[in-house]
Amino acid sequence: MRILPCLPIIFCAAALALPLSATAEGVSVKEVQRIEELIAAVAHQTDAAFIRNNQTYDSTIAAEFLRRKWQAQAARVGSAEDFIEKVASFSSTSGRPYLIRFGDGREIPCSVFLRAELARLQRTTK
Repeated sequence: MRILPCLPIIFCAAALALPLSATAEGVSVKEVQRIEELIAAVAHQTDAAFIRNNQTYDSTIAAEFLRRKWQAQAARVGSAEDFIEKVASFSSTSGRPYLIRFGDGREIPCSVFLRAELARLQRTTK
């Protein structure tokens, strides 16, 4: 029972370990931050469904999946654009594109959503 109050600290430490390991792989801190912001943008789409290999997932699960896939493929990712292109656009197993279905029924490829989000981030940081 004493471990329960420590769970948020443990979770935060684990979440921080990925960006540090990605930076160690040669990704700049700026690009790691952008990738984390893209993943956060996915997590905040609470009115959307994320479709991977014809399965539907909520935004929290989709964001965690992208983070784990990024971690597994960190050596291939040198930038936020690489993350979109090599990790967050399509299934490595089936080749099918990831889709986002919004509350109004509109569907777009995840890559389109993430590129628009990356462009927004780049505009706001200049």
